[in-house]
Amino acid sequence: MSAVKHVLVVDDERHIREVVEYALAKEGYRVSSASDGAQALAAFERDPPDLVVLDVMLPGIDGLTLCRRMRQLGSTPILFLSARSEEVDRIVGLEVGGDDYLVKPFSPRELLARVRAVLRRFQAAEERSEPLPRVLSHGRLELDPERFEARFDGTRVVLTSTEFSLLSALLERPGVVLSRAQLMQRAYSGEVVTERTLDTHVRRIRAKFRAFAAEPITTVHGVGYKAGEC
Repeated sequence: MSAVKHVLVVDDERHIREVVEYALAKEGYRVSSASDGAQALAAFERDPPDLVVLDVMLPGIDGLTLCRRMRQLGSTPILFLSARSEEVDRIVGLEVGGDDYLVKPFSPRELLARVRAVLRRFQAAEERSEPLPRVLSHGRLELDPERFEARFDGTRVVLTSTEFSLLSALLERPGVVLSRAQLMQRAYSGEVVTERTLDTHVRRIRAKFRAFAAEPITTVHGVGYKAGEC
């Protein structure tokens, strides 16, 4: 990553903010912060970040609601922070549009590793050894890797960076069935994730295209996934 990346840190605990800010700044990121949802939304609109580190439990506008609002504004990657470690909480975080979920307490090294992984997924199209075509087309569905935008019949569909990478992996090889292991390798840039996480992202993608009565991803039972009929 050549350009300095801007990270917005949102947490109502001053100590957590300071730890995260210090770790990111030391790594070379430009960092801004907010202590509640209203401040965060204003900062997000005023100076759009490249990534948001977002606490789930916030006063006023909670982190999950804030994530939904940010998703209406674009596909900026979001890394959730939470003291709640149950699997259902992680799944909810992904369901509302988060790209990753880090449980408190965490080490600065783990935080930085997650930040790098999420940003790497967001830039996956630029980092591939074989350049992608300017636009990936599949029926009425188009993916623009340069702008990280998805369009269906010309209407923009807001996807997270992870959702975009996952759908791109399928559209690059239309008609080919990818196993879960193959899809995780291609869409998550080699990062270790669970099949449950993959299935959650697939479910979210399908939900976003439901308004168009489209099925962008088809399940091949016992094998994996392939690009659906659009």
